[in-house]
Amino acid sequence: MNTRNRFIHWTPRILCILAILFVSMFAADAFEPGLTLWQQICGFLIHLIPSFVLILILVIAWKWELIGGTVIAIIGLILTPVIFITNYRMNHSIGMSIGIISMITVPFILVGVLFIISHFMKRKQAKDIPAPGSERTE
Repeated sequence: MNTRNRFIHWTPRILCILAILFVSMFAADAFEPGLTLWQQICGFLIHLIPSFVLILILVIAWKWELIGGTVIAIIGLILTPVIFITNYRMNHSIGMSIGIISMITVPFILVGVLFIISHFMKRKQAKDIPAPGSERTE
């Protein structure tokens, strides 16, 4: 595997892990004063459900890049208008809402596209390499 293929192979995986960690940070708002420890832990785990789903999709994408990449990209595309509208209703700022979606959904769209590119690059490379014993000898 050459350097370009290695880069395309590892970049979506690393970016997806970082994006999941970023999304997971929002679960910290489950810790509020006045709640018992168990209420805080339960709230924290409930807030982490999206991260658990994203980890599951990452595992799928790690094994089947085309399927996982497509699912990740579609999730990012579907959530973009939802998150934009939600944030625009709260802050009434187009710029701030675009900034928020660029931090939350755009990385997942990019990761999905990179997984898909990686799939097709590996597929092309597999076609370019002849199978053992298939070389012609004349």
